[in-house]
Amino acid sequence: MKNNARELVSAAEALLRPPAGTAGALSPGVRARAAAVLLRLALDQRLDDFWHGIAPGMTRVAKHRMLCLEAYTDRRTARRWRLTWSALSGVCHHRVPELPPMPAEIQARLLEVNALLDALDAAPPAVTAVTRVPVQGLLADPTTAPAAAPATTPAREPRAGHPVPKPGPPPGRGVVPRVVGTL
Repeated sequence: MKNNARELVSAAEALLRPPAGTAGALSPGVRARAAAVLLRLALDQRLDDFWHGIAPGMTRVAKHRMLCLEAYTDRRTARRWRLTWSALSGVCHHRVPELPPMPAEIQARLLEVNALLDALDAAPPAVTAVTRVPVQGLLADPTTAPAAAPATTPAREPRAGHPVPKPGPPPGRGVVPRVVGTL
């Protein structure tokens, strides 16, 4: 599946550098915006492939995929991924009063996307593999199975002297007093 992302990047590159005689079919701004869409799609595809190998449930929510990437790659790669994806996302959305992106700008993003795909491909296999602790190592007697947890946990009663906290502002923020004015 890694090849799909590379194919999208090469299609974006073909849009940015059209063959002779075809450049007049689309304006440079339209070609640059279409290339940006393909580049963002390549980032999404590669991130889906990455998470499918680690935790298939992570492929459902886009923002969570990028936020958790830092735990499996270095911090710099995760940050560059988010910044590049956000920049491409901003270019992909057409807004009438804005000028289309310059092909040189998208060409720079193309180089960044290639570098990010290489960085994610070069992630050490030990980092991308899920480590599981055998249950027998946690038990005192390896022949006994752990007791099944109850389907529902009983609600705990508040202890005497410990009132149940009321919902309110987050810690560190005081309640803003209501201002009642008279006219």
